[in-house]
Amino acid sequence: MSGWIKKYRAPALVFLVVVATAGALLFLARRSEPIEIVAPPETSSPRGTVYVSGAVANPGLYPWGEGDSVADIIRAAGLLYGADTSAVKLYVPGAKELSQSQRVNLNTAEAWLIGALPGIGETRAGAIIEYRKEKGRFSSPGELTQVKGIGVTTYERIKDLITVSD
Repeated sequence: MSGWIKKYRAPALVFLVVVATAGALLFLARRSEPIEIVAPPETSSPRGTVYVSGAVANPGLYPWGEGDSVADIIRAAGLLYGADTSAVKLYVPGAKELSQSQRVNLNTAEAWLIGALPGIGETRAGAIIEYRKEKGRFSSPGELTQVKGIGVTTYERIKDLITVSD
C-alpha cells in the first residue's frame, strides 16, 4: 500500500462510521408514529365521508362513522412508507362545494368499504371478498353479478360506484 493510504485509512474509517451513525440517527428521528386525534365529545360521532390524499396507497373518500378516528381512516387508506404523519391536514368543505365521486375498487377494497355500498352490507361484502380469493381479480364490474347473492338489480344500483382497476 502506498504511504498516503496507510496514513489516512484510520481517519477515513472513523469518518465513515460517524457519517453512517449520524445518518441512521437522523433517519430514526424523522420517523414518526401516527398521532391519534380525538374529537371533542359533542362531535365524536361524525357521520359522512372523509377525503384522504397524499402519501397513502388508496386516496379517496372513506366513510366516517361512530367510533372512527382520523388514525383509523388514514390506516384504511394505506399509509405509505416515509409518510410524515406529524402534519395531517383536515378540510371541511362548504355546503355549496361539489363533492368528487369516488369508485370503490372491488379488487383492492376491504370488506368494510365494499359493505358501505348501497344494498351490499356485511354479508354480501364477505361474499365479494371470498369470490375474489377463489377466482382472483375481477376483470370487469359486471362480473360482480357472478357473486352469490348479487343480482342484476343490485349491480345496477351500484355500477356507477364501483371499479375494478389495479
